[in-house]
Amino acid sequence: MDTQLLASGVIFGLSIGSIYFLMAIGLSLCFGLMRIISLDQLFYYAVGAYITYTISVYSGSVWLGALGGMIVAAVCAFAVERFIFLRIYERDIAFTMITSFGILIGGVGIIKAIWGLAPRPVLMPIMTQWTILGTEVPVYRLIVILIAALVYGLIWVFLNKTIIGKAIRAGIESVEHVEGLGINVYRLFTITFIIAGTLSGLAGGLHAPLIMVDPNMGLEVMPFIFMVVIIGGLGSIKGTLISALIVGQVFSIGALIYAPLAQMAPFAIMLLILLIKPTGLYGSKLLKR
Repeated sequence: MDTQLLASGVIFGLSIGSIYFLMAIGLSLCFGLMRIISLDQLFYYAVGAYITYTISVYSGSVWLGALGGMIVAAVCAFAVERFIFLRIYERDIAFTMITSFGILIGGVGIIKAIWGLAPRPVLMPIMTQWTILGTEVPVYRLIVILIAALVYGLIWVFLNKTIIGKAIRAGIESVEHVEGLGINVYRLFTITFIIAGTLSGLAGGLHAPLIMVDPNMGLEVMPFIFMVVIIGGLGSIKGTLISALIVGQVFSIGALIYAPLAQMAPFAIMLLILLIKPTGLYGSKLLKR
């Protein structure tokens, strides 16, 4: 493998890993705090992509579309949390997972009803390419990586430097202790769910120019998002970032070496890590309801 091909593969892996991080961080936080497997996050991802497509068609701005996608995804997440999850938080985790999967499937149906079945292309907002190690790399992919890094930094500051963020971190370790301090945990649930939905919508908006927007796009990335969350450790922000980058690189470099490795290698990495550390790279052994 020559240097140019390797450099291209690394950049591709970093960009796809950045998208995986933005999607998986919400799912990880939802499980860490609320003990629900929020598969509906994949619906907000698709909503973000389709809103980006729609707004970019009429305004010509993908960035404006991505912003609109984040807002609509946040509104959808808030509505789902208020009208559905608020009523089932105390139910068994299997029940909430099935419910969230039903929301995802229903959301896919709504998308098909509004936008149809045909995949939709979204124009690349920046066509410029930079030469890195002798190979041309799209600047847009570098921007996606930069945005993901910025989001990670903002989430870290929010969770470690704000009162609400510290309460969420404490709730990830033990909800009962947070309730004992007189904090309304259901308000924390709502805030966390909205943040998760917004980031999923951002992931969809950023990913839209790199793929064809499709109603089933959320279902197609589901296995990789699960791998990211499991490898990193449920509820761990740092673990989610590192695992997303690992999965992105394994997917990208594996495809360069041997195409079937792109689908098979990430699963092998996940199994290997779980054999060594069942809680994931940064999963806490103290997690409890």
